Amino acid sequence: MKQYRIGMIGYGAIGRAHLLGFHGIPYYYGLPADTVRVVGVATSRAETAQAAAREIGCEFWTDDYHELIARDDIDVVAIATPNNVRVDVVLEAAAAGKHIFCEKPLARTVTEARRMVEAVEAAGVTAQVNFNFRFYPAVQRARRLVEEGFLGQVSTYRGTFYRSSYIDPQKPLSWKLQHEQSGGGALYDLGSHTLDMATFLLGEVEAVFAVTETFIRERPVRKGAAETGVVDVDDVALLELRMASGALGSIQTTRLATGVTNELSLEIFGERGALRFDSHDPSWLWAYSRDEAGSPVEGFHRVQTGGGFAGQLAPDATMPPGIVETFAASQYAFLRAIEEGREPTPSFREALHVQAIMQAAQQSAAEGRWVRVDEVG
Repeated sequence: MKQYRIGMIGYGAIGRAHLLGFHGIPYYYGLPADTVRVVGVATSRAETAQAAAREIGCEFWTDDYHELIARDDIDVVAIATPNNVRVDVVLEAAAAGKHIFCEKPLARTVTEARRMVEAVEAAGVTAQVNFNFRFYPAVQRARRLVEEGFLGQVSTYRGTFYRSSYIDPQKPLSWKLQHEQSGGGALYDLGSHTLDMATFLLGEVEAVFAVTETFIRERPVRKGAAETGVVDVDDVALLELRMASGALGSIQTTRLATGVTNELSLEIFGERGALRFDSHDPSWLWAYSRDEAGSPVEGFHRVQTGGGFAGQLAPDATMPPGIVETFAASQYAFLRAIEEGREPTPSFREALHVQAIMQAAQQSAAEGRWVRVDEVG
C-alpha cells in the first residue's frame, strides 16, 4: 500500500478516536509505520488547533480548514466536525480532489447529503462514512450468515442504541442539542448507527413510523450558568420500519438510558434461525438454528466495566471495548478502496439512504403517520 497523508478537520473526542485508528493501521495490518501519516489538523480555534498538532505530532495546524484542504501534501481529508459544517467541507474537499473519510451522520438533511454524494461522484474521489460498528467481526459474520441463508426468510429485526450521556439536566447545551447544528438528537447521533446496521444486514428500508420526544427541554447555556437555553432535538426516538424485503423492524435510541454507558444491540429473527449481538460483549455473535438441537443457557450475569483506563482521553470510558479496532478496520477498508479504485462501503450513497430514513422518521413523528422513505429521498 502506498503512503496516505491525512488532514484532520475537527479534533474532539471522536477526532481522537479517528487518529487512534489511523495511527494504528500500520500496526494492525503489518504495514510500514509511515503508510498513514497525519500531516495537519484544523479546528475552529487557533489554540485548540495548536494543541491538537502538538498531541498528534504534526507540524501544520490552522483554525481555517480551507488552508488545510488547499495543501498539496494531503491526500485524504478526515472530517470529525459538527454536522452543520460537513456539507461545505465535503464539497470543497471533493473539488480539490481529496479523498474523504467523514464521521456519521453524513449531514443534517437529505438535501445536504445528496449534494455531498453528487460532489464526490462528480469529482471521482473515494468517500466513506464512519459507520464503524458494522466492522465488528461479529457483525461481519452476521452479514455472511444472512447472505448464506442461515436465517431463511427474516420476519423481524430489533435494534437499540442506549446511552446515558445526557441524563444529567445540568449538562450544558452543545451543538448536539441544537437542531440548526445537528439536524437531530438521539435519532441522528445514535439512530444513524442503528439504521446503518439494519440496512447493512437486511437491505433498504421502505417506510418508517416514528415517535420522538424531548424530556429535558432546557439546559444551562454553559457549565455552571444560571441562564438556560432551549433544547430542540429529540432525547428519545422510537421507530417502526418496513423493510423492502418485507421484514418488519423496531429501532429504539435514547441518550437518557440511566446506567447504560454506550450499548448497541441487535436481534434478527428468521424462519430458520436467529442472531443476536451486543456491543458490550463484542467478541461474540449469538446464533440459534432450528436445524440443530440446542440447550438454552440462562442465569449469566455481567458486571459493567466499560472501555476506559485511568487517565485515558480517547476512547473515553463510555465507549465499548474494541471501538478503536473498528475505527482502524473502517479506515483500512477505505484506504484499500482507494488503492483498488473501487467504491468503498459504507459509501456516501449508503449514508444518503440512512439520512432519508431519519428525515422520514422526523416527518412521521411530526405528522403521526407512516412515511415512505422515497417521499423524502
